[in-house]
Order: sequence, then C-alpha cells, then structure tokens
Amino acid sequence: MSDIKPKFHLITYGCQMNKNDSERMEALLHGLGFASTDTPAEADLILINTCSVRQQAEDRVFGKVHEFEALKETNPKLILGITGCMAGRDRDGVIRKKIPSVDLYFRTADMGQLPRWIGELRPELVNSTDLVEDYLKINPERRSVRQAFVSIQTGCNKFCTYCVVPFARGLEKNRSVKDILDEVRDLAAHGCIEVTLLGQTVNSYLAPDVENFSEENSYQNHFAKLLWEVNQIPDIKRLHFTAPHPLHMTDEVIDAMTLPAHVNFIHLPVQAGDNEVLRRMNRRYTIEQFHEVIGRLRAKIPNLAIGTDIIVGFSGESPEQFQKTIDLYRDVKFDIGYTARYSERSGTAAKRAFKDDVTQEEKKRRWNELQAVMEEVVREKNQQYVDEIVSVLVERHEAPKITDEMLAMPEKIQELLAAQPGMCFGNSREMKLVTFVGGKELVGEIVNVKITKAETWILEGQKT
Repeated sequence: MSDIKPKFHLITYGCQMNKNDSERMEALLHGLGFASTDTPAEADLILINTCSVRQQAEDRVFGKVHEFEALKETNPKLILGITGCMAGRDRDGVIRKKIPSVDLYFRTADMGQLPRWIGELRPELVNSTDLVEDYLKINPERRSVRQAFVSIQTGCNKFCTYCVVPFARGLEKNRSVKDILDEVRDLAAHGCIEVTLLGQTVNSYLAPDVENFSEENSYQNHFAKLLWEVNQIPDIKRLHFTAPHPLHMTDEVIDAMTLPAHVNFIHLPVQAGDNEVLRRMNRRYTIEQFHEVIGRLRAKIPNLAIGTDIIVGFSGESPEQFQKTIDLYRDVKFDIGYTARYSERSGTAAKRAFKDDVTQEEKKRRWNELQAVMEEVVREKNQQYVDEIVSVLVERHEAPKITDEMLAMPEKIQELLAAQPGMCFGNSREMKLVTFVGGKELVGEIVNVKITKAETWILEGQKT
C-alpha cells in the first residue's frame, strides 16, 4: 500500500441508531487505513447508511445513487455501497435491482464483512481483510466527546403493521450489560457527560448476562437495573433513553427515571389517538392504557416533559378517528410531537392487509392541523419556564454576525462589536432548546440559565 491513505465518504440518513451505526462504520474504516473526506469526488469508497421508514427517505437514496453514478464514470474504480434499513428490508432483492451501479449492498449487522468485501474489489485499499463477527463490538468513533449515543439493543419483536424495522434489523437482540457499561465508562473517561441509550423498544431490554449487574442493585426489571448501573458512573451527569414502548413502562423503570443523572424528559411514542387505529397498527395497547402510563409518569415526576411520535393518515383512519388524535394531544399536552404522514411500505403487514385510502392531500391537511395544535400547546406550556432557572448543556456557539452596517461604522466600534461573546445554544434537562449570550468556551459545559422569554421552539435566557 502507498503512504497516501484511501478515502471514504459516508452519508447517514435516519434515526439516532443509524448515526450510531455510522460511528461504528467510521471506526472500522479508519482501522482499515482509510481517511474520511467530505468531498465525494475525492473518495475511493462511498457508503450511504439508509433509512426506510418512508418512501421519501428511499427516494432520496435513489437520487444520491444517480448522482454518484456520474462519479463512477470518471472514476471506474470507485466503490459505491448501500447499507442500513433499506438494504436490510430488501429480502427479495427488488430494491437492489433498481440500483445496479451499487457495488456493496448489505445489512447493518453485516458491516463486519466490509474488510473482506473491499479487499475483494480493491485489495490495495485495505491493510486487513479480517472479519468482525459482531459489529456491536466495534467501538464507535465519536464526533463529540461530551455527548454520545449508546446502543443497548437492535431489532424489534413488536411487528407494528406499518413498520419495516423487524425486517430491516431483525428480531430484538440485546447487548450484554458488561459491553454496555464498558462503553459508557470509556466514554466517561474521555470526557463524555451525557449518554443516550438506544433501542427500538429500549425499555424491553433483557440482559443476557444478569450476573454482571451489581449485587447492591435492588431493581428487578432489567432496564431499570441498567439505568441504575449507568447512574453509578460519576462523570455521567445526564442520562436519556429512546425510544421506549408504553407496554414496558413499568413502575420500576419510572422509579429509575428519578435517579440523579436522568434528564427530565421522556419520548414515548403513541402513534394514534383512536383504539381501532392502534389495533390495526398492532400497537398492543389502548388509549386508556396509554393515559394510565402517562398518569403514573406524572404522579412520580410531576414536571416531566413528554414527547411523542404520531402517524396521521394511516390506512382507514377516518376524520373522527383523527380528531381523537387531536384530542389526545390536547389532553396529554405533549411538549413535542414528531408527526409523520403514513407511507405504505412494501413487505409490511399493513401493505398486505389494508388499503392506503387516505389521500395525500388529506394526510397533508391532517399534518398541518396537528402541527398547529402542537405549536399552540407547546408555546403555552413553555411559559412556565419564564423566570425559572434551567440546567443547560451547551452544544454550540455562534459568533456575532458582522453586518454591512457594522462595516460602515468606525473601526473602534467594529472592534467592540466583534468582541461581543456571541450566542450559546443547548438543551435543558427537559430537552428544551435554550439560547443565551455567552462565549465559545462554554461549549460542552453545563450551566444554569434564567429564562426571560419563551417561544414555541426556543427559550431565551441569561446565564446565572
């Protein structure tokens, strides 16, 4: 191999788990001797880590592949690869046939085969063709040392009728307690202070190595026990998890959310506000049961901020059933909702069993209506933070903007204006975006901010 390192360009679409998978892929490729590049034209290898939740996500991938086909014409040796959920769910190869220019096409779980596959195509690019049997054993390459995602499980056993995850990622597989805690301890040793535990139904976690829980850990539920264990790592100041399933929100899990490191927020997907729609979705709970979970959460943690996921326009959803979703949002007063318009996915039970009979225009109208309700509710709820002090982990800094008007001012005034500290941005423990005047040295620090103004999606304040 030459002294010039081969280069890879990695594109990631989708959820936090995909981002965490990409961090593992980056670490694997760097270990093979690759360097990363932000310029596709410079790359010897281009990988797209795909999302398959909606058709729009897959269409974006097809567009990228078409764009990179032009690069392959000028550089015939370029290796183009597709991984992630789109490749994972393509059991019959129908999607694969649409993109013949792609050289590598593999499930996330098979990323450990990359050394061999690249070596077969271009042996001069890699320093090893050794396989990695379990990709979750690859230590992710983190872009931030202060915050990190840690996968505790992959796959899903729930088989919601609209969802491709069990086909794309397989059945639920839980990582060992030892591997999870070793990863978190290593993160803490390198300066990480906030960890988000990831899983498709994260609170259904079952440890394959219960013997590695501490003897003094008094919880019986495995996920609650894991939360307790992470809380014992002193340098982890903030702990979060996503996405739990309402069925597994036990009293012990709720109790563990009161431990010191846990943020004051939960993202709990509901998907719809009508029992018949939930039944067709195979969500396995009723709206009454969901309300009961919310009641137990708020009884234990009264000021808990709650987010959710909602699908509008699912097959057969009537206007009256959609209205129940609107009513649910107002009743629960969610702090944020991630709303999706239903997108029929090949291979799912909903595709086989139900007709996608809500028009795109109606789906868009329902999305807009729910969005308006959400903004109204959130704006109203956020007023409770005015004059309150919140704890903020600063994530980024923006320097003062130099305007044309400033450039026309005397030089000394320009210098004074340019010397202003700029604006800091970060999330409170309620996962509210907060901004305040501060210097870039605060990035990565946890500071107290007194809120002076509350908008829909941002709280403004002053550092105390």
